[in-house]
Amino acid sequence: MTSLPPGACCYQGVKHEGQAAGSISTLNDFEIYTSYPADKSTENAILFLTDVIGHRFINAQLIADQFAANGYFVIMPDIFHGDPVQLNKPAGFDIGKWKLNHGTEKIDPIVEACVQELRTKYNTKKIGAVGYCFGAKYVVRHLHPEQGKIDAGYLAHPSFVDADEFKALTGPVAISAAETDAIFPAEKRHESESILKELGTPYQINLYSGVEHGFAVRGDPKNPVARYAKESAFLQAVQWFKEHLGA
Repeated sequence: MTSLPPGACCYQGVKHEGQAAGSISTLNDFEIYTSYPADKSTENAILFLTDVIGHRFINAQLIADQFAANGYFVIMPDIFHGDPVQLNKPAGFDIGKWKLNHGTEKIDPIVEACVQELRTKYNTKKIGAVGYCFGAKYVVRHLHPEQGKIDAGYLAHPSFVDADEFKALTGPVAISAAETDAIFPAEKRHESESILKELGTPYQINLYSGVEHGFAVRGDPKNPVARYAKESAFLQAVQWFKEHLGA
């Protein structure tokens, strides 16, 4: 594996304050959060695949709105069918057992339906995808521009991505990593770098000091180190997509 299975750090963190600008609707049998850019264009889109806290988490919605403010139409599906993990779940919660109910056989079809929706209903020409923690695996699995899937990907503190999945991606990918991360430690980061070198696809890996797993979504904005890392990781993603998608 290029990153390890989720642990308690995947659902711990700080809830942010703000008012979401997007809206929730239904696609097939699952909810989606959508957020439009100022010009309402859907030509360039971001598929937002969340951490285990899910699409109704205000932190994720505010980030989605930030991508929209930078010119992208955003679609963020409920990849857990109404069964996300509660933020700061009490000690003793078995995330490994929870994960058994949310495998690739359930999540891949949701990702595929969103890509299809973007290509057909919204006539999207370029699709970027962001994956935070849990969601990173599914960015990697669907990062295949030649198949009309995801054109460019961005991963923040990824979890449980298999090496074979990583070796199979065919599009450009950027990664934001935390200095302290039991899920994506230095050896897994280096393994990912080695794979990307061999693949020859465009890549970027940024390492942020002083932060832990989950910082890009659940970091404490009152902590200046965490706030800087979160904001910088977001700007990394925006710059990456402007280079590989345009907007």
